[in-house]
Amino acid sequence: MSSRSLEVVVASVMGLLEERETAARVRVEGLRAEADRVLAALCEAEVVLERRVVVVEELAEALDARAPAESAEQAGGVEPVPVVVKPAKSGAVVPHRRAETAVEVLAPDYRRIVALVEADGAAAQLLVKDLA
Repeated sequence: MSSRSLEVVVASVMGLLEERETAARVRVEGLRAEADRVLAALCEAEVVLERRVVVVEELAEALDARAPAESAEQAGGVEPVPVVVKPAKSGAVVPHRRAETAVEVLAPDYRRIVALVEADGAAAQLLVKDLA
């Protein structure tokens, strides 16, 4: 093979590799743009979720404030509707803690932390690294 034909082969291989690099760069930029759109949509959805959580909590507080008035009505024969509380999943939003809130509504990781803190004598010896 002559040096001229070797240069042509190297040049064509180099051109092929540069084309692949350019295609990879275009794909990366497209995926970055898509990831930015997804992250923006996720942020918007989290804001909506947080608003919904606040609304539910405010409604619960308002209903708790009405509870004494309703207890008088219930004495008249109206039966209360039972409320089913589903346990949270990992990564769920932590509800605001009230005295009547059960630990079961917390996500499993948070229930484990509460159990560690409430354990006999554990609070005095508990370190943050123990919670990880």
